[in-house]
Amino acid sequence: MAPEVLTDESTGKTVEIPTGEVYFNEAGEGIPLLLLHGSGPGATGWSNFGKNMQDLSTKFRCIAPDMPGWGRSVAVSWEDRDHVKDAVALLDALGIEKAAIVGNSMGGATALRLTAEYPDRVSHLMTMGAGAPGPRYFNAGNGPSEGLKLLQAGYRDPSPEGMRQMVNIFTFDPTFATDALVEQRSKVAMSRPDHLANFIAGMAHRRGFATMEQVMSITAPTLIMHGRDDRVVPYENALMLVTAIANSRAVIVNRCGHWMMLEHGDEFNRVVTDFVENN
Repeated sequence: MAPEVLTDESTGKTVEIPTGEVYFNEAGEGIPLLLLHGSGPGATGWSNFGKNMQDLSTKFRCIAPDMPGWGRSVAVSWEDRDHVKDAVALLDALGIEKAAIVGNSMGGATALRLTAEYPDRVSHLMTMGAGAPGPRYFNAGNGPSEGLKLLQAGYRDPSPEGMRQMVNIFTFDPTFATDALVEQRSKVAMSRPDHLANFIAGMAHRRGFATMEQVMSITAPTLIMHGRDDRVVPYENALMLVTAIANSRAVIVNRCGHWMMLEHGDEFNRVVTDFVENN
């Protein structure tokens, strides 16, 4: 019999943490796999990882939250936003002592600092398209990348036209920059003007990232995934992370932009599954 087709509605739940109500998608049993989305306008746990959960939930207990400040979760100002604290509170609320963590982009930044600050709560660390602390060698050293500029523009203009420009940069293969994806991201973004305003207010303030000392302190088995053609967070960041974390390995995928889980979904699922099951 074919496995049940997962949907946002069939897997959606809410839980209360000290910051407020958090919406999340959950499916499967086994080792907890916490899937942390990126920061773009309209991003949610489901928009980032919904398709991957169809396969990964056959092996793991998949949990993909809308982090506070995104999707259907509570609004927070940029000053009060602390995704590390909120992720730990979510694990506590769900009765999870230790989880394998996958973080995309901003979610990768959260995963890195969470693993450094709460090492007993993380069994495996996996980042995808995550930034690294330190100087930039191969991309603009004194300003945001091409992709981050369009991400910021998408917060100011979350219309389908504005979202189209962002999605085109985030993907390498234009066939993945579908009208459906653009419409979904635009609809979610425009449904929460409070989230948009809070993010815009904090654009000039870089905070919440791990220091190099914290990154170098990580001892959990670590997998660094990155698209060779990422125009948002260039892959030099993966090289810096795999150099800094002793127990780590890197997977660099050619013909891949900022969303490996979308453009190379089957490979992403295989790599994540193999890493968790065999480390």
